[in-house]
Formats: sequence, structure tokens, C-alpha cells
Amino acid sequence: MTKTALAVLLALAVTPALAQVKDCDELKAEIDAKITNNGVEMFTTAIVDMDAPEDGKVVGTCGGQTKKIVYKRGAMPLGEGAAGAPSGGAAGSTSKQ
Repeated sequence: MTKTALAVLLALAVTPALAQVKDCDELKAEIDAKITNNGVEMFTTAIVDMDAPEDGKVVGTCGGQTKKIVYKRGAMPLGEGAAGAPSGGAAGSTSKQ
């Protein structure tokens, strides 16, 4: 009886941890949709490393807490973006106009 109860408690304890690992692109798409549905026309979201400095508001984490999604209202200036992004735009960013 106690072994069964322990197994059930362990399964319940592990389930939330497994559910929190979410694909970054999927989460970013969900966040973009929510922002658009709230009537924001111009904004940028970018996926950056967890330790990267953010220029905006952190609106989500993904990749097992290794990355964060940063939101900034308005258009992103050319040449600015996530660390490691090619000049001319940010990898993983979206601008809605």
C-alpha cells in the first residue's frame, strides 16, 4: 500500500516538470497571437538566451528554462536583435505592422 501511494505521489510530482518544457517557437507563436488579439499592431518578440540582457519585457521562458522570450512594443530598428542574430534582423523575432 505505501509503495503504491509513494509511486502515485512521485508520478504527480514529476508531471508538472515535464509539462513545463515547451518548444520555444511554439510558445512564441502563442504569445504573438495573444498580443495581436489584444490589439497591439506593432511589436517585436525575440527568443534569447536566459543570461542575455533584455531590451524589453520578458513574457515567457522555454527550452527547459534556458531561453526567454522578450517583448517590445513598436518596431525593432534594423540591425538590432537577439544575440548571435545576423545583422539586418533578429533571429526569432516578429514584427507586426
